[in-house]
Order: sequence, then C-alpha cells, then structure tokens
Amino acid sequence: MQDAFSTLISETRAFLGELSHNNTRAWFTENKSRYESELKKPAKQLLETIEGRLAVRLDQPVTTKLFRANRDVRFSKDKTPYSLHLHLLWTPQGNGAQPAYFFGIAEDYVKAGAGLTGMDKARQSAWRAWVSEREGDALQAKLDAALSGGATLGKPELKRVPSPFEQDHPRGDLLRRQSLTLWKDIEAEAENGLTHAITATFEGFESIMDDLRTFL
Repeated sequence: MQDAFSTLISETRAFLGELSHNNTRAWFTENKSRYESELKKPAKQLLETIEGRLAVRLDQPVTTKLFRANRDVRFSKDKTPYSLHLHLLWTPQGNGAQPAYFFGIAEDYVKAGAGLTGMDKARQSAWRAWVSEREGDALQAKLDAALSGGATLGKPELKRVPSPFEQDHPRGDLLRRQSLTLWKDIEAEAENGLTHAITATFEGFESIMDDLRTFL
C-alpha cells in the first residue's frame, strides 16, 4: 500500500546520489527547485503528519525540525557545502528536555530512531546514578530485547567507566554513555506505507522512551 510519501525515499536517494558527484553551490542552485518539490515539501508534510500522531499518543505538544541542506563547514576539513542525507526530528515538549524521535534518508540507509542525543554534566551525573541502580537492569533488558528485534545502538562515548564506579560494574555499558539513541532500518518499499513504518518503529521503542522520560 502506498501513502502520500511513497516516492520520498526513491527521489531523495536519486537527488543525493547526483549531489554526491556534484556537491557545489552551482549544481545545487540549478537543482534547487527539484530539491524544494521532491525533498523539502514532502519531508515537511511527513513531519506534520507524524507530529499529529505523536502529539495524540504522548498527550503533549511536539515540535518538528527539518535539518538544513547546507553543511556547517567552519570547523571541518571537508568543505563540501551540502549534506548527503535528509534528516527529520520530532521533539516532545514536556517538562524538561525530552528524548526525541528521528528519521533519516541517505544513499546507504533509511532509518527511524529515538532516544537522547546528548547530556550535559548535570544530566550525566543523574543518568549514572539512575542506571547504576536496579533501574539500569530493567532498561538494559529492554535494550537487549530491542537489539534482538533488529534495532541498532551506537557504542558508548567513553572508553572507561567513570569514577566512582568500578570498571567491572555490571551496567558499565550504560555508565559510559553520554547519549542513547536506538535506530532501526525502514524498508524502502514499506508494505503499509512510510508513515506507518516510521510510527510503528517509534511505538516499538516506546517502553525504552518511557524509561528515559522517567529518568528525566
């Protein structure tokens, strides 16, 4: 079954494939109308569609973001001006900073994800206290189940377990994290449409998101 976004993946990949061989302002300017109609417009519509579903399910407002095509090259050795991906973000606006939901398309992936993208020092301290206790065991069990179901989870940012915890702490993997985001591949030809595939992935992560919201 197709939905209103049935061509978003194929047209985005085609555009990005050409951009990868012509990553210049001249080429992008010449093809900007195509970017606007084939990528940006349907991506914004997808943001709004899923925003409504998330707002109802979470019973709170949700803000959206379509990441800019332009790269910030100020501190990068790579000076190519445009990103080779299309990334979307949904952020629930409850009390405090909330874990967020993501969707991305590139030539080599189509993924939906959810979680915390970063923690300041105060939040890291609270996170370590939280996962070092029995709550960490329950969260790890849910993460293991998600990984068994095909999800992926990046490696911890820290090489060593932070003090004052022992290096062999049973929740060492969680203690070494400064972010926690789960991702799952979306089929390019999702049987029930892209909207359903994304929201179903989000729902599959919801027990973990509940834990993260509890921690916050």
